[in-house]
Amino acid sequence: MQGRVLIIAGSDPSGGAGVQADIKTVTALGGYAASAITAITVQNTKGVTGVHPVEPDVIRAQIIAVLEDIGADAIKIGMIGARAAGVAIADALVEIAPTVPVILDPVLVATSGDALAGDDMPALLLERLVPISAIVTPNAEEAAVLAGFNVATPIDLVAAGQALIQRGATAALVKGGHLEGESVEDALVTLDGARLFRHPRIETTSTHGTGCTLASAVATGLAQGAPLAAAVKRAIDYVHEAIRTAPGLGAGAGPLNHSWPCDRR
Repeated sequence: MQGRVLIIAGSDPSGGAGVQADIKTVTALGGYAASAITAITVQNTKGVTGVHPVEPDVIRAQIIAVLEDIGADAIKIGMIGARAAGVAIADALVEIAPTVPVILDPVLVATSGDALAGDDMPALLLERLVPISAIVTPNAEEAAVLAGFNVATPIDLVAAGQALIQRGATAALVKGGHLEGESVEDALVTLDGARLFRHPRIETTSTHGTGCTLASAVATGLAQGAPLAAAVKRAIDYVHEAIRTAPGLGAGAGPLNHSWPCDRR
């Protein structure tokens, strides 16, 4: 294995999203996954029925335990939940791992539509975590909240990415899966410009944890030393195939097939 990824995120007992999906993704792509749990959720493919936050000092202790021993080549942040947890995460990373690239997936709402963060989380993200991120990976709805304007077209995806760079992010991957159209377009925006990645849309209900999975796939690529655009392209291709070959589990938004690269090997 190569490429150490520290995952800071919530737990999903159904295995489709959160830390469970992250670990599967990193492993399938040849990396080594470690984790710091921010919350225990009660959820499945049909929705979220409970969120139980981990104390901020415990989150910080988990981060320190991993970084001081195993270390990390990239850090992926997913669900944070509470503002105090976000502050603890930001403080710990600035103090202990200021040079490790951070991949920030600004999780605000689950695929089911259930809230996974408080109303004060967008401000916390913009104030403390976006400025220390190598790349931010919001979907269109999350990008609209963070950028402050509606995101409904590929042009809007690029504009939202530019707004996040103005707030301090090095790059932004604004995902268009929630937009309408026969194809899905994702916009990678950097200081050098924008690039659109396009895939045919797959009509499916197996979309649980796509955001978690994509961000972790990008983190793995960066941890393995890939250039940003190459890491993003591999991540998008990986998620597309994971959706296409999804096992069809659950009565709601089902999980992806995270292990497809292992199956083919």
